[in-house]
Amino acid sequence: MAVTWTITNMEYTNDSDKGVVHAAWSVTDSEVVGEVTHTGTVSGMESYMPDSSAEGYVAWDSLDEATVVGWVKETLGADECTRVEGKVADQITKSKTPPTSWGVAWS
Repeated sequence: MAVTWTITNMEYTNDSDKGVVHAAWSVTDSEVVGEVTHTGTVSGMESYMPDSSAEGYVAWDSLDEATVVGWVKETLGADECTRVEGKVADQITKSKTPPTSWGVAWS
């Protein structure tokens, strides 16, 4: 599959502007090997100080997920986005080739 960035929830002001204060996000990916799906997920939350008079302000009713994902990625920066996606890939790799196993030696 492909890495997917999603917004899982948002906190907003209770005024008429409904400015976004926090955006909770999740990055996921998965890989199917045989009949097993190996998944990786990293989640986080970013904080914002909404200002409806600022250039580029997007009203609540005009927001879409792509816009908020763009905010999150901009806030994190390219290097951190790459690191997050790498952590997701690492989780999938570890799921496919676990570093440890369970069992008893005498079975």
